[in-house]
Amino acid sequence: MVKMLNCCQSEISDGFTNAKGDHRFFWATVSPILLTVLCLTTTCATSAQESPKTTKFIPRLISQSPAPPLTGVASSGNQISLNGRTLPGTWLQRSGKSGQVTTNISDGAFRQLIGVNFLSSSNSAKQPIQWFSSVTTPLVLSTRLIGAYRYLDISNFAQTSGWEIRTNGNILVIATPKTQITNIVQSQEPLEASAPLQQTRIRVDLDRPTPWQLAQGSAIAKPQTPSFDPDTPTPKSTVPPNRKWTITLDGIADPILIERYTPQPPAAPTAPPLLPNLLKQLLPITPTQPIPAAPAPTPEPLIQQVEVVKNQTIISLSVPFGLSPQVSTVDNPNRLIIDIRPDPLEERDITWAPGLRWRQHYVNLGTERFPVVWLEVNPRKFGLTLKPMWASPDGLAGTAPLIQTAQRYLAVAGINGGYFNRNNRLPLGAIRRDNQWLSGPILNRGAIAWNDSGQFYFGRLTLEETLITANDQRLPILFLNSGYIQSGIARYTPAWGSTYTPLTDNEIILVVQKNQITNQLPGGKVGETPIPIPQDGYLLTLRANAASAASQLSIGNAVSISSATTPVDFSRYPHIIGAGPLLVQNRQIVLDAKGEKFSNAFIAEKAIRSGICTTATGTLMITATHNRVGGYGPNLAEHAQLMQQMGCVDALNLDGGSSTSLYLGGQLLDRSPSTAARVHNGIGIFLQPRK
Repeated sequence: MVKMLNCCQSEISDGFTNAKGDHRFFWATVSPILLTVLCLTTTCATSAQESPKTTKFIPRLISQSPAPPLTGVASSGNQISLNGRTLPGTWLQRSGKSGQVTTNISDGAFRQLIGVNFLSSSNSAKQPIQWFSSVTTPLVLSTRLIGAYRYLDISNFAQTSGWEIRTNGNILVIATPKTQITNIVQSQEPLEASAPLQQTRIRVDLDRPTPWQLAQGSAIAKPQTPSFDPDTPTPKSTVPPNRKWTITLDGIADPILIERYTPQPPAAPTAPPLLPNLLKQLLPITPTQPIPAAPAPTPEPLIQQVEVVKNQTIISLSVPFGLSPQVSTVDNPNRLIIDIRPDPLEERDITWAPGLRWRQHYVNLGTERFPVVWLEVNPRKFGLTLKPMWASPDGLAGTAPLIQTAQRYLAVAGINGGYFNRNNRLPLGAIRRDNQWLSGPILNRGAIAWNDSGQFYFGRLTLEETLITANDQRLPILFLNSGYIQSGIARYTPAWGSTYTPLTDNEIILVVQKNQITNQLPGGKVGETPIPIPQDGYLLTLRANAASAASQLSIGNAVSISSATTPVDFSRYPHIIGAGPLLVQNRQIVLDAKGEKFSNAFIAEKAIRSGICTTATGTLMITATHNRVGGYGPNLAEHAQLMQQMGCVDALNLDGGSSTSLYLGGQLLDRSPSTAARVHNGIGIFLQPRK
């Protein structure tokens, strides 16, 4: 009996679930605490990949290109000390005229650490911001693209704000003036000037501007109220739990505020005076005698706690499902305004770099409103290229936060890619880079292919590999470097890693070197014995019924492999990422999730979605669509309609849910990093330096 691990059922058919089940909440504000991202430090090493015809081994690709020389830079680093707390963040100081030194911080770190709001701009060299200032007359900072980051010149901003800045090795030390938080007030405000709806507003009064951060936390478990009737089970709540959010300010709150918002210990539950079943025994119940109802649960207070920790004031919130904080600042007087809204996404249209545009707004679908954050890429613009990227530098097994993978590759931007098995961290779909297959497609699922000239191709992809013996016997190879485990023959190349450990019991493993079978080994028990993968060949694993072919594949036999894609057009493109389902082709919705072997539950699920598409002008869009106003994210049919409505000519659904991550210059644009799952692979956008 062969023990088969059909590990794709839970992962490729339901690619939206992580271990925490945390995939339905949208982070639509501007500043997560950067402590949740321990990956702004990049390690650079470069390996070129050869074509499959000449490759003797597949090198481990660490980065897209070496870091460009920082000409004119007096000092630089990747850590920022803000009021005594050292956090990741890239920065540099440049020498100007007359010995003047300017301080520049990457926009992602500046936005996350300080709490500035980026305003729309069509000029990539200028970034207007709002930070305790007027939106009508915003501050404008100069920008400079260097390597994989866009740096903001904060010299004048820091001087006006009274900051002290110095350097200590690779650490930029920033000290801001001491700030007092004088009041915290909660009130009800009109949602819109013309609408009768109300929203909750929290106003934080300050004696001066100060850095702030907003972070999304975990779901807050609601205490269960026990039933006092032994015949009645305790009902389970059908309302999604509240979400924890924290606002952290560099300032000290007045002790009265801390006392005002110090949580009180919960009172022990008490039984009602007369229990329903006891009433039944003691009183003659008639229709005119109503049974006393249980008291209505007391709603959770929005502000759970205010505390001061290490010269910071932390305001903890309990926010109901479907609502999120939207944070803004005003001056005269200086205030932080926190609005709890069903539609917290702030519309934005920023030309981040030539050919690279960051956009976000609500897209309407009937009566539903979906928040969409996306990047528009002009692949014909000089220096912009796309490449697949994956988490592990040592092979295909492994996952990592997309932000970490993007920075290791020195990508300017990126989005998560295809599916993977979350348990063994192996790919479940096509990955091809520089004409070399890293992992083969499965189940004729949707994929995107492209070249370095800005041409793209969308379709449902199959890779047909055939093992050919010297006597012209032909055996199908069903899977290439894949975590999708089925009966048949699979092939594992050095791209998989240095070794292969059996994924099922009793496999027969053939070692092929220089197109000749050099060894035949029993695989033994699953997961026990790693077998080296030859650098000048590959391994063939024969599973279940395919093991009978071992007698025809003797040591010393010469073998070769033929390979072809269906459709054949895919073979013309050096880069491929597979996911699915395919959503749009030639402007028409072609969704066939059942045909691509997705489960009914996956098809119907309303969840956060990632997508990639091309438009009629040849622009590429990578998109993150989150929870609709007042509900959950789109199902697959809605996702297809949204992509079509946004102008997509061809569109593909990528892995989503907690995997959805849209990256730009050191930051996640669509969500708090603490809510983003680790992913296996993605699509990176690279900005090549001019020669």
